[in-house]
Amino acid sequence: MNAQNKQLLYNVDDLPQTLLSNPGAAISFEKHIGIPLLSGISLSAGSTGISTYDIFQEGGDINARIRDAIFRLDNKDAFVVNQQLEIASFGWKNKFNNNYYSAGLYQETDVIAYFPKDIAVLGYEGNANFLDTPFQFSDVSVAAEVISVYHFGINKEISKKLRVGARAKLYMSIININSTDNEGFFITRTTPDGPNFLQHQIQDASVTANTSGLRSFTDDNAGPGKALGRAIVSNNVGVGFDIGGTYTFNRHWTATASIIDVGAIFHTKDLRNYKLSGNYTTDGIELEFPDVLNGEELTDYWQNLQDEFEENIPYQDSLTNSYTTWRPTKINASVNRGFGRNLNGDCDCTNSGVDRYATNVGIQLYGIKRPRGVQGAVTAYVDRTWNRFFRTKMTYTYDAFSNRNIGLLVSTKINKFNVYLATDNILEYSNLAKAQSASIQFGFQLIFDPK
Repeated sequence: MNAQNKQLLYNVDDLPQTLLSNPGAAISFEKHIGIPLLSGISLSAGSTGISTYDIFQEGGDINARIRDAIFRLDNKDAFVVNQQLEIASFGWKNKFNNNYYSAGLYQETDVIAYFPKDIAVLGYEGNANFLDTPFQFSDVSVAAEVISVYHFGINKEISKKLRVGARAKLYMSIININSTDNEGFFITRTTPDGPNFLQHQIQDASVTANTSGLRSFTDDNAGPGKALGRAIVSNNVGVGFDIGGTYTFNRHWTATASIIDVGAIFHTKDLRNYKLSGNYTTDGIELEFPDVLNGEELTDYWQNLQDEFEENIPYQDSLTNSYTTWRPTKINASVNRGFGRNLNGDCDCTNSGVDRYATNVGIQLYGIKRPRGVQGAVTAYVDRTWNRFFRTKMTYTYDAFSNRNIGLLVSTKINKFNVYLATDNILEYSNLAKAQSASIQFGFQLIFDPK
């Protein structure tokens, strides 16, 4: 599951949430007002290569399953959690220029942790069977953030065939943890001609964890009030933008594309950095036998080893260096064919007169930039508007998390009040422990259609 992939809401032209994944989407409403804190809620989690059932199923040897998982996964397998909450959302159509303006505030939590393959093998198996094999510290890669985002977007019709949009964003960082650019390795070399048959080396080590916003929470025992304050105004801010568009080839075929979250956050306040760096080589402990009877003291070998290690690989936990994090940029693209009943009829009053059909089928491509490259997905969908009150969308998504991800969106509107519910991986609901991903999205809002 790509945690931020909103394939069930993408291209759904009568839901305002589609503007967050494509500010240039073709939309069919004139105004929307989200119910505060309830207009858009999404929760998702997933892992590549492993499920809860793979480890904790009944029967068998759990230690064997853990070992199998450690050697099966690699350092590109990831564990992902994402949560979004729309705090405020509203939009309106300007009747003079037909532009649609939308704005709001949402909170987001995003966590990605890559599987530290080499470190896991070293911790579980030790180094006895891996002589002359380096264990890379770069396998440790974690990024986590809690932010709030103020945004304002414009959706503009350029012609009957082309609609474009853009959205400006102001990021407020609440908490950030980032450890993604680690270097160096540990290796045990065979040295038959040395003072010991084995030599242990830490080479070019540079392991860093940057944090912002975390220190005041841990040191001051701050509560929800401080988090709420930072969600409104934070000392660590950033800027970004979204762009997108929709092109209509003819009455039945359209194409869309968007780039979301091109931006960065600049962390300058409430900082704490942790760092281990340096080089260290040891051939083991050379035993000495002091003359205890004549008053010579015993040698504290372990303390000497520890002091020597700390001198060569110093641990720093009071640094306050500023740093910058880039937002996980997302790319969407789709091709859509509409057919069946024309929802506009003979009226050009909605969607700038572009034909809207009751049934739509299409393909959507998605990609998100992560610390170790782009995670991608491809989705095929069938979107059906049954009547003025009821709409469904069914998707099949193939990605690194699953090859059998079936999703379903249900949206209903009574008068102006809209409720929608979208969920992925419905085939796994009989036993969620076997699922490598799961997500749910829902919301309540007022949507005003053209009169």
